[in-house]
Amino acid sequence: MDETGTRRGSVTTEDDGRQRLEFRRTWPVPADDVWTALTRPDRLARWIGRYDGERAPGATGTFTLTFELEPAAERVTVAECVEQRRLVLEWPDQEGWRVELDLVTRGGGTTLVFVQRFPDATGLPDYATGWHWYLDKLDAEMTGKPQPRAADWDAFLAEVGPAYGRAPEG
Repeated sequence: MDETGTRRGSVTTEDDGRQRLEFRRTWPVPADDVWTALTRPDRLARWIGRYDGERAPGATGTFTLTFELEPAAERVTVAECVEQRRLVLEWPDQEGWRVELDLVTRGGGTTLVFVQRFPDATGLPDYATGWHWYLDKLDAEMTGKPQPRAADWDAFLAEVGPAYGRAPEG
């Protein structure tokens, strides 16, 4: 369970008007295990997708969210990479898209701090709901619980989407 007692992310407005989406997920495992789930191809593929390309700061490759209805490879740049501590990814074809993943070790466990900033709230409910889904998949990868299934998406959306301002479908 994360330190906030919830799986839900928080959205705040920064001084410059940008929207900041943040999730915190904590597991009773060492940072190297979480780092491996974030970076090693076989582990990454189990919960989110595939990255093809060099794995070094400044390198650009392609990232595919393989659990989407229509998976598409997108260019991604590794902006920062500090082994077992920080990974920052940027999507050059998506204006301002930058995801920061920081690992904080404390008391025998590791907290992932996920942050993405948006120029405004346009699309934020969809992105927040989607990242929540993928972080639940990462949680399953870290704990051995069953992975959320695409067939469960509608129930997940009805449960989680409204908290981010996403209207139910239908």
